[in-house]
Amino acid sequence: MDATQSEIARAEASTARNYHPLPVVLTSAEGAWATDVEGTRYLDMLSGYSALNFGHGDKELLSVAHRQLDRLTLTSRAFHNDRLATFCAELAELAGMDKVLPMNTGAEAVETAIKTARKWGYRVKGVPASRAEIVVAGGNFHGRTVTIVGFSDDPEATADYAPFTPGFVSVPFGDAAALAAAVTDDTVAVLLEPIQGESGVIIPPPGYLAEVRALCTARNVLMIADEIQSGLGRTGATFACDLAGVVPDVYVLGKALGGGIVPLSAVVSSAEVLGVFEPGTHGSTFGGNPLACAVGTAVVRRLRTGAVQQRAAELGALFADLLAGLPGDAVTATRSVGLWGGIDLSRRTGRSVCEGLLRRGVLAKDAHGATIRLAPPLMISEEDLRWGVEQLADELRLS
Repeated sequence: MDATQSEIARAEASTARNYHPLPVVLTSAEGAWATDVEGTRYLDMLSGYSALNFGHGDKELLSVAHRQLDRLTLTSRAFHNDRLATFCAELAELAGMDKVLPMNTGAEAVETAIKTARKWGYRVKGVPASRAEIVVAGGNFHGRTVTIVGFSDDPEATADYAPFTPGFVSVPFGDAAALAAAVTDDTVAVLLEPIQGESGVIIPPPGYLAEVRALCTARNVLMIADEIQSGLGRTGATFACDLAGVVPDVYVLGKALGGGIVPLSAVVSSAEVLGVFEPGTHGSTFGGNPLACAVGTAVVRRLRTGAVQQRAAELGALFADLLAGLPGDAVTATRSVGLWGGIDLSRRTGRSVCEGLLRRGVLAKDAHGATIRLAPPLMISEEDLRWGVEQLADELRLS
């Protein structure tokens, strides 16, 4: 372990400690497997929080990136580039929308959606100046900017960062009645994750998203679906909203949109909603850069066939069965949708189980104490999926 310990020590000497990673130093990866500096291989059951839906080192996506690297990588939006229009048009078509506002990170896209909703509220809905409100869900995770953490109920996310941006009202996730009670004439949007990833893959009650959609329509409020983790095939559908038969007014996308190669996010909506922006009112130097757009277009075209979603749905059925077979005395609950699962533990912390999995050759991540999340690449083989969950079962039997 000399190489691992040495590299971790070097990182801790010069890197701010805003993360507490597992003690492994990865150096290469292919498909669902990663290799560390010691030469040990690990099955990646986290997929970069769904940024690596297509696995590590996808040859088609890398080929697209390599070709674009030799042509043009950045212009800023001061000029046009020949990759932007195709990316935006094809992503809008995939989502059944009109317009795309490309950004980079997920948090940047959420901030953009917030600005969109407020601007729409004032310009289109007619909310009086400085009174716009956005209703959010408890247990949410939308990013880490000061505005976003200001409406989080996670004390680790909020401690020492106040004062926070006003204009947000939080209600319990999955409670349609509480949501309806919170909406006022000043409400411009409801912002939520269709399935809450960071909280441990929390799935709302049946019918909840349809009720949210109906309420937003009735009250002339934008329904904003943060599908940064849940979208682009993860749940066995293009979007998690598809599973509920719901179309939001605004999609917020990221992570897998960049193919695990480049940061790429986007707000996707109608011409009416995104039409509130005028030149100079919002932007990003790297947003819509040609390298990201080239990769993003390849991602969209792969999703357009539906094969990725179908595979995630088929393997998701097996995944659910495997999770149901975990030792019952070691877990209190399991949840899954597509290739995305949350496991609540009865006797151990999520961190200790993930450390045990690391020793067994599996990469996973804990969530909020006694929960772990699994999100294997959507191209994982059935054999590897079975093996990965078997390692978890064996680790849990040690509890």
